[in-house]
Amino acid sequence: MQTKNDSSELEKLKPHLIVQVIQYLPNAVVSKTILKRITGNVTLSSFDVGEELPEKLSPYDTFVQIIDGQAEIIIDDKKFTLKLGEGMIIPSHALHQFHANKQFKMIATVIKSGYED
Repeated sequence: MQTKNDSSELEKLKPHLIVQVIQYLPNAVVSKTILKRITGNVTLSSFDVGEELPEKLSPYDTFVQIIDGQAEIIIDDKKFTLKLGEGMIIPSHALHQFHANKQFKMIATVIKSGYED
C-alpha cells in the first residue's frame, strides 16, 4: 500500500468541486487536507480498490461522508457499508478501520472540543 498525504489547505474564497480535488492512485490511499486548525480538521481521502487503513482510535468524534463510491467501515467490530452521500459519526475512543472493497472518496471532519462524553 502506498499512502500520499498533501497537507496544503484548499484556497479560500474559491469554489471547489470537492470530489475532483483528489484522484484515485493505483494501490494507494491519498489524503488532502481541506482545513486544519487546533480545534479540528477536515480531510479528503481516496482509496483504491483493495486498500485499507489500519485500525485506530481517535480521542474525538469523527464525522465521515462518502462523496464517491462505497466504503466499508468497521467500528468496534461492527461492519457498516456507506454509499454515495451517506455519512456517519464515529464515536470518540471507538476502534475503527476503513476497507475499500470498491474505490471510494470520503470527507472526514474531526472537532476537537476538549469536553467529549
